[in-house]
Amino acid sequence: ALFLSGLPLWQLALVLVVLPTILSICMVLLVRCVFGIERLSRNNEIAGFEFAAVSVIYAVLLAFAVIVVWEKFSDAETAVVQEAGAAATIYRLVDGPDAESVATRAATGNYLKLAIDRDWPMMASGKRSADVTKALNELYGIAVRMTEKQTKDRAIYYEIFKQLDSITEARRTRLHLATGVVPPVIWLVLYCGAMLTVAFTLFFGGEDLQAQLMMTGIVALIVFLGLVVIVSIDHPFTGPVRVGYEPLHAVIDDFDRAATEP
Repeated sequence: ALFLSGLPLWQLALVLVVLPTILSICMVLLVRCVFGIERLSRNNEIAGFEFAAVSVIYAVLLAFAVIVVWEKFSDAETAVVQEAGAAATIYRLVDGPDAESVATRAATGNYLKLAIDRDWPMMASGKRSADVTKALNELYGIAVRMTEKQTKDRAIYYEIFKQLDSITEARRTRLHLATGVVPPVIWLVLYCGAMLTVAFTLFFGGEDLQAQLMMTGIVALIVFLGLVVIVSIDHPFTGPVRVGYEPLHAVIDDFDRAATEP
């Protein structure tokens, strides 16, 4: 699933939609040639009822998977925004010319830059960067040393550590979601269910061959398009449909701009 998620959309559509749909249409022709329309047409009545049950069961499973991955994709977006918001709050809380405040702002900026430069490329392959973890640890260490000197109000220190905890939680969330949402057993059921649902159309024998080919193609197209949606957003930080680092970059730009203004 990670390999498929990393493909461009046109390649993903080719692998999961175009080729399986063409294969499904070819299988209709093959089965029709082997068994004949007379034999297949005898299955139409009972196959129609059974196909309705099979298609409903698979549609429910497919819809459930789409909802789950979309919710997790939204969670990944929320985590990035939360991480950016917490970093911006720390910037504002440590505003001042003293050495501790300057060091905290620098450590926060270093963490954000490393998160963009190291975490995002690593998350695309379901991994994490040790350099970003080290930068976060350094940020905590500077904050601890700042509290020891007690240069600010105690409530400010409490809020700083609260925001640091928010950054840590948000990063852990996105690192976890980067590894994928759908378990392997669900992927097995989704792929097998798609093939079996489309294969069920081969039991029908319509007198109008062109209409039957079109109907089989439409069923295959809808089923495999659903799989494309799930594959595209199963890994929120991989491939063309992914969560970006723009919120973190915006925080860096805002405070770099504020630092240069008179």
